[in-house]
Amino acid sequence: MAHGAAIQLKGVSKRFDSGLQALGQVDFDLRAGEFVSIVGPSGCGKSTLLRIVAGLIASSTGECRRPADIETAFVFQEAALLPWRTVERNAQLLMELEGHKPEDYRARAAEALKLVGLAGFEKSYPHQLSGGMRMRLSLARALALRPDLLLLDEPLAAVDELTRDVLQEELSALWKQAGFTGVLVTHNVHEAVYLSDRVVVMSPRPGRILEVIDVPFAFPRAPELRATPEFAQLTGEVTAALRRKAIA
Repeated sequence: MAHGAAIQLKGVSKRFDSGLQALGQVDFDLRAGEFVSIVGPSGCGKSTLLRIVAGLIASSTGECRRPADIETAFVFQEAALLPWRTVERNAQLLMELEGHKPEDYRARAAEALKLVGLAGFEKSYPHQLSGGMRMRLSLARALALRPDLLLLDEPLAAVDELTRDVLQEELSALWKQAGFTGVLVTHNVHEAVYLSDRVVVMSPRPGRILEVIDVPFAFPRAPELRATPEFAQLTGEVTAALRRKAIA
């Protein structure tokens, strides 16, 4: 589907009009086709950084270098579905707003719904879906754009632990199949390690990147990986880094 994206953050910081310094200086290169997770204390600027990468807000200093023709999709913590639209019409929404032809957005939305396991639910409405299914629909809506860059702001935080594990596995499979570059903001260290090529550890506000931890496990990653000593050791290292930076 997509061909990935390469993003460079050079000296990026963010101070809001209120005077709040959300981000200190951030320098980071996001490689095309990789999946990166960002972890850090609450309020450290993770979501602000994600919005700068998305182009939704401007940085106060520095620059975010990104390809001019990059297709970007954003998945938020809340599914933010339109209750009066069916599953298929919700999946078509972003393409429709971008001005794609109906024959294109109908076909691509149907493909995305199949990818996330919602084929057969096209005529249902959001209130008829479980929480996990609503999040799958939110992902389908983004995937219908065939994004080069998929940005995810804690999209699995509101679902139960078992559903969250299943959605992590499905998201990892979708990433490999669709070929997008992925960036996930999460508070869940296990989720970050399971999904990612690299985990970025941020400091308390004003957020800075203090450590980047490589995840060596090969893809595809089986669910059983979570029960291995190696996985426990790496999640322990990320957790220790978070605690060390929070204390410092």
